[in-house]
Amino acid sequence: MSYEQRDAYGMYVDKGHKGPGPELMGAETLIGNHVHNLKNEHLGEIKEIMLDMRSGKVAYAVMSSGGVLSIGEKLFAVPWEALTLDTVHKRFTMDVDKSLIENAPGFDTDHWPDMAEQKWAHQIHSYYGTQHAQ
Repeated sequence: MSYEQRDAYGMYVDKGHKGPGPELMGAETLIGNHVHNLKNEHLGEIKEIMLDMRSGKVAYAVMSSGGVLSIGEKLFAVPWEALTLDTVHKRFTMDVDKSLIENAPGFDTDHWPDMAEQKWAHQIHSYYGTQHAQ
């Protein structure tokens, strides 16, 4: 389901003037969006958006991959900077090979990492080739 389909307030409907999207988006409308790479391969789905409460910025998207109906799915944090909103296809894209996601460091719902820990954050940003603002 795309962010336009989740838009309970009608904020992304084109009413002849500029609305909030795509420069400013509601987090709830982005959860559930699909993520594809530039080869149009499905990489996963956004399950949660993690905010850095110190800076007020989005830090990570928690993405799921694999599994069926949440059974056996792998969760992993993707730095927000690694994602690009594709307004044409109403989804996110990542400029990565599918194997990078298949081999990404992940976790399950019962064992979340300490995402505020600087060493963990550095490892995740290094894996995806993004800059970690400390």
